[in-house]
Amino acid sequence: MADTATTASAAAASAANASTDAPPFQLGKPRFQQTSFYGRFRHFLDIIDPRTLFVTERRLREAVQLLEDYKHGTLRPGVTNEQLWSAQKIKQAILHPDTNEKIFMPFRMSGYIPFGTPIVVGLLLPNQTLASTVFWQWLNQSHNACVNYANRNATKPSPTSKFIQGYLGAVISAVSIAVGLNVLVQKANKFTPATRLLVQRFVPFPAVASANICNVVLMRYGELEEGIDVLDGDGNLVGSSKIAARHALLETALTRVVLPMPILVLPPIVMSMLEKTALLQARPRLLLPVQSLVCLATFGLALPLAISLFPQMSEIETSQLEPEIAQATSSRTVVYNKGL
Repeated sequence: MADTATTASAAAASAANASTDAPPFQLGKPRFQQTSFYGRFRHFLDIIDPRTLFVTERRLREAVQLLEDYKHGTLRPGVTNEQLWSAQKIKQAILHPDTNEKIFMPFRMSGYIPFGTPIVVGLLLPNQTLASTVFWQWLNQSHNACVNYANRNATKPSPTSKFIQGYLGAVISAVSIAVGLNVLVQKANKFTPATRLLVQRFVPFPAVASANICNVVLMRYGELEEGIDVLDGDGNLVGSSKIAARHALLETALTRVVLPMPILVLPPIVMSMLEKTALLQARPRLLLPVQSLVCLATFGLALPLAISLFPQMSEIETSQLEPEIAQATSSRTVVYNKGL
């Protein structure tokens, strides 16, 4: 009878664990496979989950302590894999992986959509004046600069002067490109007023995409000068590599080009069709709320798709790095924090 009860208890426990569908927990490792785009997409959906913005200081401390207990083998009985994955999700969404310091809420990846959507709406407003174009481009690149800096590879210290230089360069380039394109459109006499208005709506994309590249490079230029830390498979520091830094910035810059594509291209197309509907023609006050919802939807889709192009902890063969890096380890590959 006792054996039967024990078997039933074990079966129930097994069923309970299976019902969570949580894989065995691995400290510091992603829950989903990073070798596939879908796995990275699932991983970054956790990273950008806006619900983590409402995690309290107490809940954060509990999550960090739970992971510390796991690391030191002092985990209390009854803690499930799901609880451990949840704790790691909270830590990764709020704390910087290199410094373990809290990232300011508007500059976390989980805050990128909620805080960035109003800026996108402003960028796409029709009939922009020179002043409004300058204002929204300045605000957008200011937000991007802070996000890039807050989510950089922070294995090497970066002086405040570098941040200021990068910020000024990024903002000036963005505003110059946007204003220049708007002036060209205004002077294009071949366009009808309707065509000119449509083209003006697409001006933010090339302006933002090119400025985003400048923003990433200028805000993280120190990494190219100093190099970034590369680690072996066991997490041990192998050395500092400028080549890995170039790879990290290139990958991040590519995501910043892809990111604004759906955000700044799809809403103008969708809105040009919706504006012709009887509902919006009869109620023009609904134009701004509808455009805001369209921007929010495209932003919510574009961000995880863009940052999923590359894993955050990228892998590179030692043969591609500096000779001193290859000689310092027996590992065929090393990893580095690309940043976000």
